[in-house]
Amino acid sequence: MKICILYGTESGNSELVATDLFESLEDDHDVVLEDLADVDVASLEPATLHLVICSTHGEGDPPQSALPFLEGVKTARVDLTGIRYAMFGLGDSTYVNYSRGSEHVDELLAGSGAERVGEYGRHDAASRDDASALAEEWARNVLETVPDLESASL
Repeated sequence: MKICILYGTESGNSELVATDLFESLEDDHDVVLEDLADVDVASLEPATLHLVICSTHGEGDPPQSALPFLEGVKTARVDLTGIRYAMFGLGDSTYVNYSRGSEHVDELLAGSGAERVGEYGRHDAASRDDASALAEEWARNVLETVPDLESASL
């Protein structure tokens, strides 16, 4: 199964985490890395597992690079039934709308018929945790829940 890591970023943190995740997966998997700004929602494929890494901006808003994708999902009204994705949100729990940017993406994908698999991963910028290490652990757990990838490892 192909894995597509999609990231939405404002300041580059999600891109950095997504790049680190890509590097940890590329030796054992067919994996690609894409900015949500460059993704046409109609190009999402059921044979691909989509790992979405998305930050939060402002007062719980999705990042700028995710906006074209979100608008595409809204306007295209594409049926995403059969599309599987997992979500990893970046945010800061000292803000009221912690990790809300990724939740916008999650809600829109699910509302269009896509199926979220695995646990919803999160990184809290207020913690001392390494975002990339958390994302890699999250991805390992997600891959174990996807039947086509049960025997795969990071």
